[in-house]
Amino acid sequence: MSLRLLPPAKKVPMIWERPEPAHEPGTVPLRREAIARAAVSRADKKGLGAVSLRTVAAALKVDSKRLRGSVFSKEELHELMVDAFYRELVADSLYAGDWRQILREVAQQFRRAVHKHLWFTDLEGPRFSMVPHALVYTEVSLAALTDEPGFEDIGIAMRTLQNVGAYAGGAVQGESAEVRYGRRFGKAWMELRDTVGPYYQRMLESGRFPRTVQVVEDPVEMSLDAVFDQGLEFMLDGIAAKLSH
Repeated sequence: MSLRLLPPAKKVPMIWERPEPAHEPGTVPLRREAIARAAVSRADKKGLGAVSLRTVAAALKVDSKRLRGSVFSKEELHELMVDAFYRELVADSLYAGDWRQILREVAQQFRRAVHKHLWFTDLEGPRFSMVPHALVYTEVSLAALTDEPGFEDIGIAMRTLQNVGAYAGGAVQGESAEVRYGRRFGKAWMELRDTVGPYYQRMLESGRFPRTVQVVEDPVEMSLDAVFDQGLEFMLDGIAAKLSH
């Protein structure tokens, strides 16, 4: 019996390497920027789970088949959204001052952007880090940081930016947990929260966790902004100590 070899699958160029959709006379122009704007708007209001080719087509008032002619999958739609996210960051990237101020602004700017677009933390993977405006954002950030003493090594500069970005993204995930889980699980999350609250209170009153009780009863209540800034300064102090060695 002979084996028939199948021809290799035809590679589909990435959406960024394909031309913009042609404008058909008598129809609404379907530019990628408009598609991304509609998808981002829906995700901002209803969460990432509410975004699909069908719902975005409805928002744009076009037939979903026409949209699929230019955006082949939900993954490509997500790429457009991530590119729009980084486009906003690039437009707001006016870095000035020493390296601490540059990194401080990188972290605070990223935090503001993620709070505005909470769906962003649900989209991870190498394909998202290579969308055009993500590459531009990385280039702009590296250009600002590598001009500073101690960051001439491109590897050190890149790892520093990655760590600061990871801190900012992780902080926002914690800060926004209530909103994100509420969107994702709806009524089930509210019921779980109502169950967990009394349980947590009983555990604190058991006498087994005195230091945790101290934290809960700490009279010095810090805002989320203050907590974020304090953690960021701890990180920057660590970077400064490393640079001094």
